[in-house]
Amino acid sequence: MAVNIPGLISVIVFYILILVIGIIAARKSRNSNAEDSFVANRSIGLWLSFFTITATNIGGGYINGTAEAIAYSGLIWTNAPILYCISIIIAAVFYAPTMRRGGYITMFDPIQNKLGARAGSLLFFPQLMGDIFWTAAILSALGSTMSLILDLDPVLSIIVSSCVAVFYTFIGGLYSVAYTDVIQLICLSVGLIVSCPFAFFHPSVDLASVQDTWVGELPTNMIGLYADLCCQLIFGGLSWQVFYQRVLACKTPSVARTSSIVAAFCSFLLAIPPAAIGIVGAAADWNATSYEGEVPIPQEYRSFILPMVLNYLCPLPVAVLGLGVVAAAVMSSADSSVLSSGTIFAKNIYKDVIRPQASDREVMWILRVGILVTGALSCVLAIMVKSVYGLFYMCSDLMYVILFPQLTCVLWIGFTNTYGSLTGYILSLFLRVAAGDALLGIPALIHFPLYTEADGQLFPFKTLAMIVNFAGIISVSAFTRLIFRRGWLSTRWDVFNVIKREEDAKRAEERGESLMMKERDDGNRDLDYAQNEKMKLRDNDMH
Repeated sequence: MAVNIPGLISVIVFYILILVIGIIAARKSRNSNAEDSFVANRSIGLWLSFFTITATNIGGGYINGTAEAIAYSGLIWTNAPILYCISIIIAAVFYAPTMRRGGYITMFDPIQNKLGARAGSLLFFPQLMGDIFWTAAILSALGSTMSLILDLDPVLSIIVSSCVAVFYTFIGGLYSVAYTDVIQLICLSVGLIVSCPFAFFHPSVDLASVQDTWVGELPTNMIGLYADLCCQLIFGGLSWQVFYQRVLACKTPSVARTSSIVAAFCSFLLAIPPAAIGIVGAAADWNATSYEGEVPIPQEYRSFILPMVLNYLCPLPVAVLGLGVVAAAVMSSADSSVLSSGTIFAKNIYKDVIRPQASDREVMWILRVGILVTGALSCVLAIMVKSVYGLFYMCSDLMYVILFPQLTCVLWIGFTNTYGSLTGYILSLFLRVAAGDALLGIPALIHFPLYTEADGQLFPFKTLAMIVNFAGIISVSAFTRLIFRRGWLSTRWDVFNVIKREEDAKRAEERGESLMMKERDDGNRDLDYAQNEKMKLRDNDMH
């Protein structure tokens, strides 16, 4: 098989275009301090925010996964697009305005404010690992796709793609990521929409062959597992730093809310073309195409059904455009993930825990080092580890089981404290790990109801662990607060200083209210003075 020269040229042109835009956008961050670089000086307006949130959500896993799910499992298991839409709308209405009004820099700022910098840092690791494993997973998928379609070395494809994404993120931070997202989303949308009609009307496609199977089936014994998956997709998506990095960069809470809602609906609409392509892939007679591989398509190639349809069922110009779709989807996710990890490390770990006295310039370089390290680790994992997707799924579980309850309690349950947080963290982590994971080869230490050796855990154990996390946070926080407040236990035993932290927060709030009242009184006095002066001038004129 010869190298697909037109496809290779299209990918090279696309990468050069992204690099140029990233470098141009980086000029906006030249005179910014560290905090401004983290959130783009809070200057992102409605349309740019919409583009970057949508592009980040529609990654390589989103479009490839949608096509694969509907092709081999049916519509009923292709639930991620609509559930992601619901998740973003919930985040837009409830979480995004609250976070933006708080003026935070990262998603972990309110957690650290409430629990303390050191104790709150324990919650960083699911997020950091999730970003690294997710970036590795999509880079690995891109390498395999380019190997399959272009006959390029997958290792070379992974390294080049990593370097491009890391380079413009390194020099421009969120500015470069946001502006390149615009081009990536446009390329992705045009490529998907243009390719669908060509794929549908290819002579090898017989849609009648899938009319009885495309909906899919949900066995009765899988209902609990299905409900668990749905809850994870909806609520697990409420605690990702890549989303809040964009929300916190918006000009106002209103812009954050509106752009997120619009992005949610756009994300759902852009899932329709890959879903249609997945149906086409299931209905195609691959022996009647130029595809020379094994038929039926082997299990290891099923995740590449979308680029295969674009390459083998569409004319060459459309196929070339389709390869840009895959590259754009992967790039828009990879740059966001490495920036997310770098920001968390620079702000919440280095600045807030390791070196609070660090200068602004020092924090900026730590951000860049974090971006480089995250990109390098992701690249190495993508090349060497074969179970990257399994590792990412495990981290995604932890976002739902651990981070979602913790963030929610910190934002809306005022008496949440470190004791409750650590209790919920430990209990939920134990339940999740003890349930085992077949993909990673972790044996089940606890057999929940409906467990079988053949199917594994069918009980919604992730949701159970999430509920236990909530219960642990609320009950232990309330109990420890009570015993210290009532004097049943001396505050000398308050090793996490939760009572002192509550009192400091209350005093700060009172000072803020006093300052607001003073400013209002001063404003009223100025207004009265101005009105009196007006009356004097009018009286003088009359005399």
